[in-house]
Amino acid sequence: MLRMSYSAHSSTLRRHAASLARRGMSTKSASPLEADAGGVATHAHHAMTTFLVVAAPAMFAVPDSMTDGFLDKAFGLLVAVNVSAHSWIGLNYVATDYVPKVSKKLLPPARLACAGVALVTLGGLSKIALNNKGGIKGTVKGLWNPRPKETEE
Repeated sequence: MLRMSYSAHSSTLRRHAASLARRGMSTKSASPLEADAGGVATHAHHAMTTFLVVAAPAMFAVPDSMTDGFLDKAFGLLVAVNVSAHSWIGLNYVATDYVPKVSKKLLPPARLACAGVALVTLGGLSKIALNNKGGIKGTVKGLWNPRPKETEE
């Protein structure tokens, strides 16, 4: 009994290690939807994380008068692309880890759903970034600023 339990656990660990090795060492993915495949995707994901950690606070720290106009829109689009790509790769990591536990046949549709979520995120954040009312910075600041009261005359 003990031997059988150890054998099953050992087999599970070997399969998991092989899966991690395949995912981490793969250099070419079978599908463009496999955003988490290979070392390039991992490196890109970490670079985007670093960019977002440094750039987002910097964007909010700079006064509005310095970032109005083209700079605000360009930086907003850069943040929108980074957030969307970061979420796409991250959601693919989650799908790779958890969807096969339910069914391996659900992995391709899950990857498609991850790409769809990333595209919707990119579209929404891009629209906000190109908005004339302050872009992403103005939208986030607007969450804490009360609306001005309209006076009736």
